[in-house]
Amino acid sequence: MRYGDGGGVGPQQRTRREQVRRQAARMFAAGMSAPQVAAELEISTKSAYAWRRAWKAGGEQALASKGAPGPDPVLSEAQVQKLIAKLDQGPAAAGWDEDQRWTQARVRTMIGRMFHVTVSIATVWEMLRRAGYTPQQPISRAAERDEQAIEHFKRYQWPPVKESRAG
Repeated sequence: MRYGDGGGVGPQQRTRREQVRRQAARMFAAGMSAPQVAAELEISTKSAYAWRRAWKAGGEQALASKGAPGPDPVLSEAQVQKLIAKLDQGPAAAGWDEDQRWTQARVRTMIGRMFHVTVSIATVWEMLRRAGYTPQQPISRAAERDEQAIEHFKRYQWPPVKESRAG
């Protein structure tokens, strides 16, 4: 399967797949059969037959991309950019003084304040992921932690233990 190695539903992949479908349309117009097109373009025969049916019914335009799957995004690209700019200022600038962490609930509240739109936590996560954000976990340390004892162990006690393993 041709799309298995690239996958994804991003705009670049959608454009690439549309180019493959348009190439298939040109091959159908040249008189090639669906199995020949499938072999040439490294796609499934089932896809080639489906594309040929669509091509016969509506021409090359019938094979054009229909856009991203699923519902339309709640926020426009310009709104997402405004939100990202606001997020870059930090939570304190938005009124959260307790700590300096953006949570999905806080981002959801910011979207509501800025754009008067209610979105789900899942929508917030998808939007942040597409914008390049990744989940972060705070480091929690025990109150009894002794940094000097840990450093001493790492330097003097751990190397002999590590080297004593059987070959």
